Order: sequence, then C-alpha cells, then structure tokens
Amino acid sequence: MLQRRSLLKSGAALALGAPAITGFAQQSVTLKFHTFMAPMSNVWLHVHKAWMAKVEKESGGRIKFEGYPAMQLGGTPANLFDQARDGVVDISWTLPGLTGGRFPRAEVFELPFIMKDAEGTSRAAWEFFITQMPDEFKGTQTLAFHTHGRGLLHTKDKLIKSPSDLRGLKLRGPTRMATRLLGQAGATPVGMPLPAIPDALSKGTVDGCALPWEVITSVKVHELCKFHSEFPASSPALYTSVFVMSMNKAKYDSLAPDLKKVIDANSGADVSAWMGKVQQDYDPVSRKLVVDRGNTVHTFGAAETAEFQKLTSHIDDEWVADMDKRGHDGKKLLSTAKALIAKYSRTA
Repeated sequence: MLQRRSLLKSGAALALGAPAITGFAQQSVTLKFHTFMAPMSNVWLHVHKAWMAKVEKESGGRIKFEGYPAMQLGGTPANLFDQARDGVVDISWTLPGLTGGRFPRAEVFELPFIMKDAEGTSRAAWEFFITQMPDEFKGTQTLAFHTHGRGLLHTKDKLIKSPSDLRGLKLRGPTRMATRLLGQAGATPVGMPLPAIPDALSKGTVDGCALPWEVITSVKVHELCKFHSEFPASSPALYTSVFVMSMNKAKYDSLAPDLKKVIDANSGADVSAWMGKVQQDYDPVSRKLVVDRGNTVHTFGAAETAEFQKLTSHIDDEWVADMDKRGHDGKKLLSTAKALIAKYSRTA
C-alpha cells in the first residue's frame, strides 16, 4: 500500500509538472531593442528592423520585439551597452567607442587606413572578437560585432583638398581613435555622438564631421554641409567605426532551448558581415543624393592620400603601446587584425 501511494504521489507530481514543461517548450517572449539610430535611418530600417523581422519569423512568432530607435527609452548613446548588460533593455546596438578606452581592443578596427570594405572587415572583426577578446563585452551575450563602410569628411563652408585645409576647422569624430586621427591630420577634433551632429553644425559648434556616406541623410549632413571629401577606392578608408549588438545575458539564458537556437542562428560571423555589408550598400545611395543636390564631392589624389596616411601613421604605434600598458600584446593584436582583414576583404 505504501509503495502504491508513493507511486500515485509521483504520478501526480509528474502530472502537475507537465504543464510547466509544455509551457516552457511553447514559451513566447517580447524583447526590447534599443538604439540611438533615427527611425528613418538606413540602419534602423534595413539592418535593425530586418534583423528583428527575421528572428520573429524563424521563431514562429514566439519571439517578438518592441523596437525603440532614437534613445526613446532614455539615457545617452554611451549608456546603451550598460542598459543591455543591466537588463534595462534586452538588446542594444551601439558604438563601443562612445566610451573611449573602455573597450580598448575593439579600437583596433578604428585605426586609420586599416579597412577597405565593411563586409570583409566585419567578418574579420567577429573572428577577432571570438579569438582575441571574448571578455571585452563581458556580462552580455554578444550577437554581432561589425563595422560600417568607408569613412570620409563633410564640411560646411570649405572644401578639403589636402590635410593643410583642415587647419583651424573643428571636426566631429565618433570615437577616440577617430578624433585622434583628425587631430593628427590637422583639424581640431570634437567628440560627439551621431544625434548631436545636426545641432552642432547648425550652431557652428563644429565646421564639419567624419561619417560614412550612408548615415548622412539620417542627420541631414547633406543639407548642412556643401562639401564632401573622400578617399579613392584603391586606398584604404580614412577610418571606420565598430558596433556591438548585445543581449542581456540573463534574458538569453532564460530562453527556451529552441528559441536560443533562433537567436544563435541570427548571431555571429555571417550576421556581422551582413550588417556591415548592408550599411556599405547604402553608401552610393546617399552619395547620389549629395550629387543630385549640387554639393561638391572631391576625391583625394594619390599624393594627398599618402600625406594623410603619413600624418596619422604613428597612431598605430600609440595604440600598440597603450595595449602593452594594459597587459595585452599590442603588436600581436594589430598584426592579427590586419591579417584577418586581408583574409576576408575583397581584393578588387
């Protein structure tokens, strides 16, 4: 009789537990996605929203998103990584470089004249993240790590044809590495996040900015600046910035196993490369808008490009020395990043 009662209790316990198991398997979740990008920007429309839609579809609608562009949930762009880490939001997308020096190894991809195309450099960046700095964004589940396309200069009232034309100009840079290279090239660098650019240009706080083509329409740079100076396609770009898409670790760990698989399938090297490619694919679209407005686009010649490269060349050495001071092998990190970029980037 005792044995029978025990078996009955066990059966009842299993029966009571069954709905919980079934419920876990059929779990649905709504994730808050937060970023500083404007709601009409190419990145928000064609990268972020497209990524969220793909995840929703592949999860059979069991993962849903509440998307919040333009810092709609509060804070500043520099807060976004911490918001994901601390669970204020579930997923964030931001520039690690907005908090200069906090993610130092990631800055290797922001060094001057290191990249040509965003797709290959983004794939290189992901492999670098996995192999050289998996702890750089600790406390989160890193979903993507990538770059944008080729960075260039945009100015209000003066066409930049050589480094000497930068003297006396205040130029906005997005990250510590970008402002450093602008300073070495001859400008007075001003660090600020993307959303602050229109007001700064309108008020004369800055005379211009460094940005890739694709993003300028989202902050009206093509309306506020008359002149645009780019480097030839045969040359590496003046600069790029790196982005990280981070998920709150506890939220990721709480997902049902099959939903984790959906997130995993939409993370990593291929997704990072895709995000970089989509951003760069919109560079010619924005460039055409600039030309159609009658703005002046100047392409530096070989001599001017070489002069820019010479003026900024020692920034690599400074970064290596900084890494050494932080306990990392800076020379190895730099050579690894360059080798990965060469491995994955287009040769033509």
